[in-house]
Amino acid sequence: MAIEQTTEYLSIQTAEGPRRMAWQCWRDSSAEPRPLLICVHGLTRNSRDFDLLAERLAAQYVVICPDVLGRGDSDWLQNPALYGYPLYISQMQQLLSHLYSQFGVAECDWLGTSMGGLIGMMLAANPASGIRRLVLNDIGPFIPYSALRRLGDYVGKAGTFVDVTAVEAYLRKVAAPFGPLTDEQWQHLARHGSEPCDEGLRLRYDPGIADGLKLVTEDVDLSAVWQVVSCPVLVLRGAESDLLLAATARSMLQRPDTQLVEFPGVGHAPMLMAKDQINAVEHFLFG
Repeated sequence: MAIEQTTEYLSIQTAEGPRRMAWQCWRDSSAEPRPLLICVHGLTRNSRDFDLLAERLAAQYVVICPDVLGRGDSDWLQNPALYGYPLYISQMQQLLSHLYSQFGVAECDWLGTSMGGLIGMMLAANPASGIRRLVLNDIGPFIPYSALRRLGDYVGKAGTFVDVTAVEAYLRKVAAPFGPLTDEQWQHLARHGSEPCDEGLRLRYDPGIADGLKLVTEDVDLSAVWQVVSCPVLVLRGAESDLLLAATARSMLQRPDTQLVEFPGVGHAPMLMAKDQINAVEHFLFG
C-alpha cells in the first residue's frame, strides 16, 4: 500500500471574486477507485488536524481535507464580514462539484469538527449534496451562547509568537479542552497551525473570522436543519464539552440512524488523534 498526500487547489467564486482554496488529498495510489471522505476542521483550525485520521483511512477512501477560506493554505478575504456559513456552504458545494467530476462519483461521506460539522449538517439537509453518512464531531443543532462567548474571548486575539515553542504553549492553554494529547501531537498542531510573519509567527487563520462571533448574542438553534437530515449520523462528544451539551447529544438520538460516542476527559473538541477516537470513526464508517 502506497499512501500519497498531496496539496491541491481550486478557484472558488465568492462575492469578492475568485479566491484560491487548498485541500489535502490522501489516497492509496496503488488501489482501485475509492469512495470520498471529506474532513472539515473547526473555526480556527486547518486541514492538517486530520493527518493521523486521514493516513489511517486512506486505505479505504480518498480522504479530502480542505482549508476553509481564511484558514491554512486557502486565501483570506478582504472583507471579514463575508466570513460565515453562506460563504462556507458555497465553497463546499463548489468543492464537491469539482471532486465528484474529478473522481467520477456522485456521493461522499462527511466528517466535520465543530464548524465543519455544521457545514456538513447544512449540506446534508439537502439530499442533492450526495452526503451518504455524516460524522458530527462535538457539534449539534443547539449551541449555547455561553460557549460561543468563550470562543470569542480568544479567537482573533493571539497576536504573534517568537517561535513554534511559544505557539505550542499558547495552544496548550486555549485549546486545553482538546483533551490529553501527546507532546508530539501538540507539536504537530503548533507547527501546522502557525506561519511566518514580520514579527515572528502568527496563527494560520485570518483574525477577521472573529467578526462573525461578535454578531451572535444568544443561543443558536438549528433544529429545523437537523430535522431534515436523513442520512446515518455519528455524533462524537467530549464528555466535558460546553458547546455540545449532554442534553443536546441525548436529544439527537431521538432521530433514527443516529449514534453517540462520548470521550471522557475531553471537552470541545476531540482532536481525533487518539486511538479510541479514530476507532469510533472507523466502526461507524466500516462497521
